[in-house]
Amino acid sequence: GAVVLPGVGNFGSCMRALRATGLVGAVQNAVDSQRPFLGICVGMQMLFDASDESPGVPGLGVISGKVTWLPDDVKRPQMQWNRLQLSADDPCLGAAHSESWMYFVHSLHAEPTDVTVVVATVDYGGDVVAAVRQGAALAVQFHPEKSSPDGLVMLQRWVDTLATAT
Repeated sequence: GAVVLPGVGNFGSCMRALRATGLVGAVQNAVDSQRPFLGICVGMQMLFDASDESPGVPGLGVISGKVTWLPDDVKRPQMQWNRLQLSADDPCLGAAHSESWMYFVHSLHAEPTDVTVVVATVDYGGDVVAAVRQGAALAVQFHPEKSSPDGLVMLQRWVDTLATAT
């Protein structure tokens, strides 16, 4: 089956809750076994090694890198619609260089060690990672469920990929 890891709130609180429920291994196994996976907002951030929001609280380490505060010269949180800039074709997000408007609410952003996992960015005082993909795992900083038609299209495409998953 597929796995969805949503997340709203504080990185440390979400990681503690994930560990308390014993689901850390299930998330890691889902990604490692190439099961369809979707991480949303803090659900994306938890895939990384650590977050400046909660020093000393380890992330899942599925994607190498760290989550850091948005720059001081932009309003935090980014709470707005922003246009995705796709850097690679993605079965859920669309063709490279296509554009969709998605809704963001976040104060931190992912900085992956391997930039080839980045499939979309947005311009918010510079390039900010909006989506990463590692195998069958797609993780997005935005909220597709709050992103009207573009978000619903993305979610439908993700559901459609489940039919072809082995």
